[in-house]
Amino acid sequence: MSLKDKTIDYVLRTTWLAVNKMYNEEAAQFDTTMATGFALLSIDPEEGTPSTSLGPKMGMEATSLSRTLKTMEEKGLITRKPNPEDGRGVLIHLTDFGREKRAYSRDRVLTFNEAIRDNVSREELSGFYKVAEIINHMISNKKIYNQKEKILK
Repeated sequence: MSLKDKTIDYVLRTTWLAVNKMYNEEAAQFDTTMATGFALLSIDPEEGTPSTSLGPKMGMEATSLSRTLKTMEEKGLITRKPNPEDGRGVLIHLTDFGREKRAYSRDRVLTFNEAIRDNVSREELSGFYKVAEIINHMISNKKIYNQKEKILK
């Protein structure tokens, strides 16, 4: 049975799980995880990033992000500093070690993207991005389930 015979959510889920597994296998060689690599890439290496904006930027729940940041701090990848713009807030900064691991993570992501681009036409990739954009737009604007629920009432 080809992927064309599967539901859209099945293809999204299994593809994401494969990508997730691949990145975690790569990261494990360096005693880290994909979540840590993603966090490293989401932190501004020069200015730092407010901790409150990291969760939404990464699409991560606060509790998961909190655990990831705690582990990153314990491993010496990041430091937390008071945000001069907001007395209650905290800026997450990369350490030199964090910058080094960030460069590695960036290289892994670029390698993945390059490999896909070498095997997919520009038109196919454009179509993939367009479909993903439509799915995200429909979900964020509640155009899937809320519409049906209104009709049923």
